[in-house]
Amino acid sequence: MSQGFAELRMYVAPPRVQTAQEAWLTRVLELLSAERLEAQGLDLKQLWLSPSLLITQTCGYPLMTALRGQVQVVGRPVYRLPNSAGGNHCSLLVARSDDPRQQLEDFRGSHGLLNSRDSNSGMNLFRHALAPLQPDGRFFAHVSLTGGHRNSLAEIKAGRGDLAAIDSVTFDYLAREASEEVAGIKVIGRTAQGPCLPYITRLGGDAEAIRHAMNQALKDLPDVARVLAIDEVIPATEADYELLLQYECEAGVFDFEL
Repeated sequence: MSQGFAELRMYVAPPRVQTAQEAWLTRVLELLSAERLEAQGLDLKQLWLSPSLLITQTCGYPLMTALRGQVQVVGRPVYRLPNSAGGNHCSLLVARSDDPRQQLEDFRGSHGLLNSRDSNSGMNLFRHALAPLQPDGRFFAHVSLTGGHRNSLAEIKAGRGDLAAIDSVTFDYLAREASEEVAGIKVIGRTAQGPCLPYITRLGGDAEAIRHAMNQALKDLPDVARVLAIDEVIPATEADYELLLQYECEAGVFDFEL
């Protein structure tokens, strides 16, 4: 029996989604006749680059920067959610509902929030959306890191930030099952679309077999597929994520000054 790390850490809320992901992984491992190794002591980058990696999910931007050529793409999910289609998603630009500002340009000089510096949805797509509005490279008067999309939503609601870019899958999951976390939040706009977060394995792993097992498990567990709102995992390669580097290039000199 083969062994490997199998973790899905990118979407961990609401709890029902996390539980469904665990059930999905368990069935995938059964289909692959693989044993799951304990990964509790690994941070994300250690997990992504482990020679024992069987399956995990990463963000498209670090895939093309920190991980490029060091992992193998298994595929990307096709979500059945309001702001995702055809294996693509976007970020929602959000503010407090009671904020009188209605247009993105109205937030020039305000307080922006990033979930992390290496996030595609919370930083790269955000930067791409704001760059045309501030060609000299600075839009916000202040920028803070929050450590996660849910943290960004909480900071917006608490008045400790004015504008953030929230991964649409995260937002749609929360809106569906934890609506209190998005209550008091309004959507100012949407970013350009990009490919959904990729599933990866180690170099030399059997990506086709893993993708087949992931799709078979969705068929075997229709209730799990329904909770995850995933129709299928479609083939993908690093080339699909070149678009994210194009967005980086199009943003030009624009950056977030912390």
